[in-house]
Amino acid sequence: MADLPTEARAVVIGGGIVGCSTAYHLGKLGWTDTIVLERAKLTSGSTWHAAGLVGQLRTSANITQLLGNSVALYDRLEEETGLATGWKMNGGLRLACNADRWTEVRRQATTAHSFGLEMHLLTPKEAQDLWPLMDIGDLVGAAYLPTDGQASPSDITQALARGARMSGVTVFEDTPVTGILIEDGRIRGVETPRGTVKCEVVVNCAGQWARDIGRLAGVNVPLVSVQHQYLITEAIDGVAANLPTLRDPDRLTYYKEEVGGLVMGGYEPNPIPWANDGIPDGFEFTLLNSDWDHFSDIMELALGRVPALANAGVKELLNGPESFTPDGNFILGEAPEQHGFFVGAGFNAFGIAAGGGAGMALAEWIVAGEPPFDLWPVDIRRFGRPHFDADWVRTRTLELYGKHYTIAWPGEEHDSGRPCRRSALYDRLKAAGACFGEKLGWERPNWFADPSAGEAPKDVYSFGRPNWFEAVGREHAATREAVTVFDQSSFAKFLVVGPDAEAALTWICAGNVARAPGRLVYTQMLNPRGGIECDLTVARLSPDRYYIVTGTGFATHDLDWIRRNIPAGLNVQVVDVSSGYGVLSVMGPNARTLLSRLTRDDLSNDGFPFGTVREIGIAGAPVMALRVTYVGELGWELHVPTEYVVNVYEALMDRGGDLGVRPAGYRAIESLRLEKGYRAWGSDIGPDHTPLEAGLGWAVKLKSNQPFLGREALDAQGRAPLKKLLAGFTVDPAIVLLGRETIYRDGERVGWLTSGGYGYTVGQSIGYGYVRNPDGVDEAYVASGAYELEVATERVPARLFLQPLYDPAMSRVKA
Repeated sequence: MADLPTEARAVVIGGGIVGCSTAYHLGKLGWTDTIVLERAKLTSGSTWHAAGLVGQLRTSANITQLLGNSVALYDRLEEETGLATGWKMNGGLRLACNADRWTEVRRQATTAHSFGLEMHLLTPKEAQDLWPLMDIGDLVGAAYLPTDGQASPSDITQALARGARMSGVTVFEDTPVTGILIEDGRIRGVETPRGTVKCEVVVNCAGQWARDIGRLAGVNVPLVSVQHQYLITEAIDGVAANLPTLRDPDRLTYYKEEVGGLVMGGYEPNPIPWANDGIPDGFEFTLLNSDWDHFSDIMELALGRVPALANAGVKELLNGPESFTPDGNFILGEAPEQHGFFVGAGFNAFGIAAGGGAGMALAEWIVAGEPPFDLWPVDIRRFGRPHFDADWVRTRTLELYGKHYTIAWPGEEHDSGRPCRRSALYDRLKAAGACFGEKLGWERPNWFADPSAGEAPKDVYSFGRPNWFEAVGREHAATREAVTVFDQSSFAKFLVVGPDAEAALTWICAGNVARAPGRLVYTQMLNPRGGIECDLTVARLSPDRYYIVTGTGFATHDLDWIRRNIPAGLNVQVVDVSSGYGVLSVMGPNARTLLSRLTRDDLSNDGFPFGTVREIGIAGAPVMALRVTYVGELGWELHVPTEYVVNVYEALMDRGGDLGVRPAGYRAIESLRLEKGYRAWGSDIGPDHTPLEAGLGWAVKLKSNQPFLGREALDAQGRAPLKKLLAGFTVDPAIVLLGRETIYRDGERVGWLTSGGYGYTVGQSIGYGYVRNPDGVDEAYVASGAYELEVATERVPARLFLQPLYDPAMSRVKA
């Protein structure tokens, strides 16, 4: 056995497909003094018993691209390394057995077209021609993606390990990591029974053991193990080597060819967790006992699709635990708790499909210090406080496992682990008919039911207009015509304090935050490429004190971004004060009248202009009032110490009856912001979009000589034609826009919608998306085209707009 080195540039923990892929790509990038430490033997965790289906399409363009990178790697790996991988690009079929599923499949096909993937819709007979063994009696249609395929998990991992070695990376088996050394807040090495290895980068690709490895560094990795079973048959007549993979979500099952037989598995709605109290020692190349009773429902569903299974010989019912996460997406990135500690884990049974691309993305992230493109759907910083509780994580994860093949409804909420985080108004809003959604554990009112109209506060999902459509319309109209109160207590809120607070935020923020106390600024924070990492409001409270407000789901991400980008040597601290304040947003043309009944402070436009912050008194409470809006109406965000929130809310509702005051929810906010043209981070804007491309150049201090993070990239971009530009589109109100619909300009595919919804004031369906052209775009170019949108594979005419559809100062609506 080779001696363990005493130093390495990076240590990758875990010798499964993701660890070997990461090491392979690090070697290709020149980090040849990387080592892989595997506790037992390569693939001995969950890789060796993975089913090996490789699909590509996801709801994110970048995650789809990442999976496409896996396919491209697997296509060349055998030739490069000389080791067989079992890779076959035999295509993939997805079936639909009812009208709703067929709508979902057609929308998925449009998403594929948006992202540049070839996907074909087939009749039941055309699908059967590709997969002759299946019964098509209940089939409505199918989708076929010819570049999907399958691989041998163990073989492809060994090939990646050889490729890593060919670049100089060293792999050590039978070397568990028992400790991680941290000094002065930095990674300094890892401890093993064979000695200590000094390093400054640790990459946790330990699969089901990733949570335990994370704890060694004080890092939370929210995943749990769940039992997953699949059947392997003897050879079956009619099973050809080139048989496509098959997913039959309405019957909860999947299939692939193996040595003339079939692998068949599924995702039962009542999954069984495993290792709740820790993974047993020595668990390697080990399976759990086959559970035929638990598999019987899946087997019955499969027999209805593939009758030949009834007479097929069974080699094995394989029961192997795999790691799953509470939102069904895998986990990548540098941990917010510990610089130099990266994670690639929690692959939810599609680690083989993602492994090649995930290893590439993680390696580039490590080497460059930032991800190669926006990876927010899988970024470890999407998690927050509830995810530190393993029991909460397990409860939510089991629900997501059970939904693996259920229809992904627009606006769908999850039920498990709720309620978790409640604002002070939860019970009052519930009594008022609130139907709550959940984000990062927070209960948030999405809409309010009217029992007198026969409405119940329960979501009924649909690809058409859902049951909350009329209720949201009422709240939308009340905001435009009277006054509404939104409980936005779940906002993430930070204090930035210290003598160097202005200097730090002047560097991090693209907008000018060097304002007098009492002013607030809407600003972005950019990465070195000029991409938008954060989109938030910064209020200056005093010379050495700022108050930052950002979205609920971005609490961990934005706090981490601010902290890690404070220039060295500055005396400044950042404190999360989210739980200290509730937020009541009072919005609408009657907002000033209502608030003036509750405070003696001057709320006139001259006395309290837009873009200012001031402490006022309401119902005995010291309220930090921010004159700002995300709905396009007169309004204030009232940031209220938590213990006063109930009093302030009751005062608002008691004194506003004759003004038409009513509570409203987040779905109305979405409709209102679409009409006003406000951007949403995570969809319309993100790390791959610059302010210039997003139409937010006005919010950036480019006219000053002040340096800031990302400025050089924006200056360079401003000297050349833009490659894409955000634009708005409207279509017939009967057409439902959800996002990811394909944009066609003069018959040519030029992008896809980043978000979509309905505008009740304008009476139209609204979508936003980037118009792309490698030769350059500007407003004149965008405006000169004729546009169509592809919606569920059908093209419909679309009207372009580049200015907000709604403006309260200009006859209310721009038609």
